[in-house]
Amino acid sequence: MYNLIANPRSGGGKKRKILERVVERLETLKKPYRVFETEKEKQAIFLTRELTSEGEGDIIVVGGDGTLHEAVNGFTNFEKCNLGLIPAGTGNDFAAAAKIPSDPDAALDLILNGQPKPTDFMQMDSVRGINVIGTGIDVEILKRCRASKILRGKFQYIISLIISLFKFKNYKMHTVAGGTENDYSALIACVGNGRQIGGGIRMCPEACMDDGLLDFVVCTDVKKSHIPAAFVKLMQGKILKENFTRFVRSEKVEVFPEKKLTVQVDGELYDDLTFKVKVVKGKLMMYRG
Repeated sequence: MYNLIANPRSGGGKKRKILERVVERLETLKKPYRVFETEKEKQAIFLTRELTSEGEGDIIVVGGDGTLHEAVNGFTNFEKCNLGLIPAGTGNDFAAAAKIPSDPDAALDLILNGQPKPTDFMQMDSVRGINVIGTGIDVEILKRCRASKILRGKFQYIISLIISLFKFKNYKMHTVAGGTENDYSALIACVGNGRQIGGGIRMCPEACMDDGLLDFVVCTDVKKSHIPAAFVKLMQGKILKENFTRFVRSEKVEVFPEKKLTVQVDGELYDDLTFKVKVVKGKLMMYRG
């Protein structure tokens, strides 16, 4: 049984068409399925929790990073249920890292004909993440995007990034990762299981989702005059080579900011969330490339 979870009302009809295509193919192939359409925020968490508790089928998210984030947070029966993804979001950042085709037919073929693979995820006190967790300029960018009433999609994120790079003031923080402690005045501190955010911005370009390790990346002070060059390096996936970047792999990462900060988890914003992350390996089985 394939349990499809989708929010077809968002995305300007794109998700609806993708969902209809997936259902059409499942009908043609005579594969058993059920469709569950979400109508409000966080509903996918409760749907996934209920469906995986039944232990009678895989969860297939037809959506983007936000719906996938909710599904991961609702997962309860890892022994009997697998997770699949048909990319239907704006950025589809995790899908890119997981080598899940953007074409819905190809993504469905991966689920129907492939074997699920062990896939790491990140656990905080009360929230799970599967792509990237961060605080700093990434949060400001997301807030700027959500406040904009003009720009949409990936272009909106790029413009917000450029504006934020020139306006952002660094945060002081103490970090513990890889057996070492450091103090930073940081532009961003992020933990990657996936590789990118914002529809292709590779903050953690070398992250691997089945190595049992988290990629912890901190960008420290960047001079205003160096911002254009740093932006180019970021877009090229070469940010780890810059002298203002600190990078370490660890099973656990802790960030203690000087003042309370908003944390983004897979693009979702959380206030008053303690930035302590550990990797959970070999538990979640996912259809991916």
